[in-house]
Amino acid sequence: MHLAGGFEPPDALSVPRRVEDSFRRRSASLPAETQLLLLVAAAEPTGDAAVLWRAASHLGIAPEAAAPAEASGLLEIDTRVRFRHPLVRSAVYQGSTPPDRRRAHAALAVATDAHADPDRRAWHQGQAVLGTDEEAAADLEGSAHRARARGGIAASAAFLQRAAELTPSPVVRARRALDAATTLHEAGAFEAALELLTVAAAQPLDELARARLQLLRATIAFHLTRGSEVPDLMLEAARTFAPLDASLSRDTYLDAIDVALITDGRDTVRVAAAAREAPEAATSPRPSDQLLDGLVTVFTAGYAAGAPTLRRALQAFRDESDTARTPGGQSDRWLWLAGRCAVGILDDELAHVLASRHVNLAREAGALATLPAALSSMANVLILSGELARAGELAAESAAITEATGGVPLLHTLVALAAWRGDQATAVHLNQEMLRCVADPDSSDTEVAVGQYAMSVLHNGMGNYAQALAAAGRADETGELGLSNIGPPELIEASMRAGHPDIAASALERFDALATACNTSWALGLVARCRALTSAGPIAEDHYREAIERLSQSRMIGETARAHLVYGEWLRREGRRQDAREQLRTAHQQLSDIGIEAFAERAARELRATGERPRKRTAQPTDALTAQELHIARLVATGATSRDVAEHLFLSPRTIEAHLRNIFRKLDIASRRQLRELQLP
Repeated sequence: MHLAGGFEPPDALSVPRRVEDSFRRRSASLPAETQLLLLVAAAEPTGDAAVLWRAASHLGIAPEAAAPAEASGLLEIDTRVRFRHPLVRSAVYQGSTPPDRRRAHAALAVATDAHADPDRRAWHQGQAVLGTDEEAAADLEGSAHRARARGGIAASAAFLQRAAELTPSPVVRARRALDAATTLHEAGAFEAALELLTVAAAQPLDELARARLQLLRATIAFHLTRGSEVPDLMLEAARTFAPLDASLSRDTYLDAIDVALITDGRDTVRVAAAAREAPEAATSPRPSDQLLDGLVTVFTAGYAAGAPTLRRALQAFRDESDTARTPGGQSDRWLWLAGRCAVGILDDELAHVLASRHVNLAREAGALATLPAALSSMANVLILSGELARAGELAAESAAITEATGGVPLLHTLVALAAWRGDQATAVHLNQEMLRCVADPDSSDTEVAVGQYAMSVLHNGMGNYAQALAAAGRADETGELGLSNIGPPELIEASMRAGHPDIAASALERFDALATACNTSWALGLVARCRALTSAGPIAEDHYREAIERLSQSRMIGETARAHLVYGEWLRREGRRQDAREQLRTAHQQLSDIGIEAFAERAARELRATGERPRKRTAQPTDALTAQELHIARLVATGATSRDVAEHLFLSPRTIEAHLRNIFRKLDIASRRQLRELQLP
């Protein structure tokens, strides 16, 4: 109800039976007029007392009818209507009869100014209808379009869903049901979307509508199950769209490639080859058209051939003017894929900009279908750049929303976070949990591959190079662009340290070509570090210095620290202990400060071998906070109220208050003012 801006009946909430029965008994004992007034108040979520009294007057209810409800402790009325308990509204609404609900909404429709608040009036009018009513349905559809333009996806979905229910014409009902299902899916209401697809499928549908229905079924299946059959369902829909809507066909081919990258990377080449059948783009290609062309070229003609087109596409997403786009616009839906492709071309600035934009837009629109993936992608970028605390906050938020909406858990980010932190127990546990969630643990599912990449990072940090090599080899089988470029450095380091220079040489040859095509500081710094690990003498030292210089020019502070580490290790083995100490001291400090503990301990061991005692990191009070608690503390420290934080994180204010009590206890403080005075990381 909150996400939909109040444009949902209060019975959409789940009320515990015991609480519901308690409030129902208390309200049932009140006079009939008081019960009806309570129902009117429950049906109007704005709490505007003036609207309540106008509706009450229309029903012939005197103001004195409120007294018994106030005396019973159910609500209070002054300039606002306030229920004494957040669940009273739902209990009252659920306990009423359908005719009484319609009477209440009809009165509220009369009491609501059609010019000042046409959408709320349309909503109440729609709830007052028994049967079908095209005029009310058309008004609700108009409200849905206005809500969508404001970025209110959940409200738009609620309007469209009711509009479909009220539509008398089977043809128009089918279209509205399909539109409502699409919007419900975007809002994260997957089960409700599937129910409306059943309604739409029972109505007369033309070929275009049937293809849209098939595509949406496939998309929802992807969000709920990650099924391997989804790419082929999308390819079939794309072929159907081709003679009917060229842009929609191209978008669906892009969907198919995206899904193939995630569900089975080894299948991506086949799906990309099929996408060559896509209709030609318009004269002025959209960013998504350029992205499709770039990906098709990468997977059918090679990385070097497709990288320039891919870069231009991602720059088009970055440069797209905010004045030329609307919330939920066409380009927004591709930001998840675009951000991952930016990692694929090792462009840290593009990756950060696109991932940040995706999170901001999904959050503003309340798009719960896409927000978890957006948060996860942003967290992945932050992990790679060494901002582990912030990454942990976003990963925790993503997990909480996914659990609430019933989507597939995105555990790979949590595995990567634990691995970079050097938390072996957590990384191993989460990776095993993730493997249990996939249909085939031996597949090239991208989550499985990310988990293997994460384990290679973990074991490289711990010095378990044989295990790191095995994990890196598994990760190297993926078709996901990001892993194709961030994985080889782990493979090369592990194979050299495990005594397999032949594997390292082969991987370096491939990675060198990829990094050259990327031509970014991140890419050139990583490949220089890999060349150094496979070289000897002055040539190796030149590469180590180049790696540090290049990576220092990027956001990748964790990778920069690792470059100092391997350089220091090399210097110590060359007998240059004083030079080694300088590099190892820098590496240990940087790695410790950002929480990359296994690599920090590796640096500490090397420092001790040079005869120097490593500096211990000073414990911080915030170390005791969980990622979610730190996220909440950071928001409250900016002055946000519990309700503000609840809206931001899609939690209840009561849950935020419970978290705050834990935060205060762990930090040994007693007020929000003290929290604001702390230096939070």
